[in-house]
Amino acid sequence: MNRLVLLAYPKAYRDTHGDELLACLSEAHPGREWPPLREAIALLRGAFQARVREAIDGGPWWRDGLQLAALWLALLALTPYLQDVWNWTLHIDPSPHAINFHFNGWYPWAIGDGTRTRLLPYGLLPLIAFIAILRGRAWIAVPAAAAMIYAGAAVGTSNVFGDQGVGGASYYGLGAPILAHDIFLPVLLLAASAACAASSTRRKRSYRWLIPVVLAMFVAGGLHVASYDPWFQRGQFVVEVATVIAAGWATIITRDYRWTIPVAAFAIARTEAILTDSTLRAFHPQPSTTVLLALAVTLPALILATRRNTNLN
Repeated sequence: MNRLVLLAYPKAYRDTHGDELLACLSEAHPGREWPPLREAIALLRGAFQARVREAIDGGPWWRDGLQLAALWLALLALTPYLQDVWNWTLHIDPSPHAINFHFNGWYPWAIGDGTRTRLLPYGLLPLIAFIAILRGRAWIAVPAAAAMIYAGAAVGTSNVFGDQGVGGASYYGLGAPILAHDIFLPVLLLAASAACAASSTRRKRSYRWLIPVVLAMFVAGGLHVASYDPWFQRGQFVVEVATVIAAGWATIITRDYRWTIPVAAFAIARTEAILTDSTLRAFHPQPSTTVLLALAVTLPALILATRRNTNLN
């Protein structure tokens, strides 16, 4: 089981120090297949530090930061439609387990009396953009983001994407879904994708980045957890907070600002959604205000902490 902990480290680190690390664990804890919890946490922390230090060798910080920002924005747009894309892919008629469209006849194979059908789920567009950026083909993400803008601006007037979930309820705070009618997010994604496409060097990332996305779709589709469900909101909140903390930690560890670009893009998208959604402000003013203040101080605090860490060293 010690080897499972070792897999958290980059391959180059495992090739160089893997045997030494396993020998130290066997000597320190003879007969144990798993290190004590405190030591396991320390090893995972070391693995995270090794991976973020390895990441800064991938090219100019601003170029890598733009790609990370585009990836994050695409995931943020995809999140409310995880169940939707999963059901469409497996030809499942969601019936009452829906993202709250005004009709149940979503697909050509689910047409019933008195229902409208739509050809594609809106969530396919950010998913296409995510995969394209992931593989260093941002030029494919540009038309996908442009189609997102069109779909959001033409809500309810086309059967291609239907209502795009605009009828769905939303919750306050950081976890509130940013639905398709808010075109600010796809505009940011379009700008980030275009900047990545214009870049002379395009970094290709592993398809393994898709594993958590597919797992999230499986959980949402298998458990019928739509974006308006309180548990969905809580889960999204935890994941987003953890990602912001991880990006901040990576910035402070490496003194490299590539992770501040996706944090800034995320904070801008979330702040705009909170400020422009009158429903959130009317029913939940205090939590939204708290989240808004937290987002506003995230980036300056991160930069100041990094500069302080640089001066101390």
